[in-house]
Amino acid sequence: MKLVRYGNPGKEKPGLIDADGKLRDLSKVVKDITPDVLDAKSLAKLSKLNTAKLPLVKGKPRMGCPVNGISKFVAIGLNYADHAAEAGMPVPKEPIVFFKANSCIQGPNDDVMLPKGSVKSDWEVELGVVIGTRASYVSQKEALDHVAGYCLINDVSERELQIERGGTWDKGKGCDTFGPIGPWLVTRDEVPNPQKLGMWLDVNGERMQTGNTKTMIFNVAKLVSYVSSLMTLMPGDVITTGTPPGVGMGKKPHAIFLKRGDVMTLGIDGLGTQTQKVVAYKKS
Repeated sequence: MKLVRYGNPGKEKPGLIDADGKLRDLSKVVKDITPDVLDAKSLAKLSKLNTAKLPLVKGKPRMGCPVNGISKFVAIGLNYADHAAEAGMPVPKEPIVFFKANSCIQGPNDDVMLPKGSVKSDWEVELGVVIGTRASYVSQKEALDHVAGYCLINDVSERELQIERGGTWDKGKGCDTFGPIGPWLVTRDEVPNPQKLGMWLDVNGERMQTGNTKTMIFNVAKLVSYVSSLMTLMPGDVITTGTPPGVGMGKKPHAIFLKRGDVMTLGIDGLGTQTQKVVAYKKS
């Protein structure tokens, strides 16, 4: 299934994308796409619905983050060897773990806002993993059993804050609007192998990133297992798993960073696409 949340910010309704690519309303079945509907039993119940009888949503409404009530937005750094090389950093021996602020989460096509004084804002196409059932010290063998599904994420990053201003990476990762998620949560049954997904990102129509999840240093099962040994993963938690090469910071001979008016377009096989316009900071 492809589960979605659609509508104006803060007023999103639950829905799904049917086999014909049409948006169907789930409001009479579930109140929202929240952690309590992400376990295997609840997802199995939704999968048995006769989608043709669900109300068809007309037009092209805004898509929100496909999960409401995310308690943790966990991120993995330098998880592709070629990206570590372009960043001038050693390949990690263990996963690098940091957090993106929940307040940065937004819909897949909402504008990305440059922080005040930003000079080095950058893009990162990433595979997102959504937890379906509580996971604590799970083995790699059982790790994927705790996954509800997968989604597309743009791990937008301000490199000066992240790298040059001291402290942890979190400083440049959780700025407002820096966490576009979606358009869909694609359930695990539709992604039999998360390590065979092509991914790409364009800026202003120019291809910047091309990669595949098969080149991850630490695969999804390893990451879920590893993170679950550091903290209990709860239903609805999201892990964004790292980016392939081609980020602005690594461009030669000169780095390229986002500026007002730029447009990012990105996608992952089977997980949909996103488009974000870059805008100046504005107080919400």
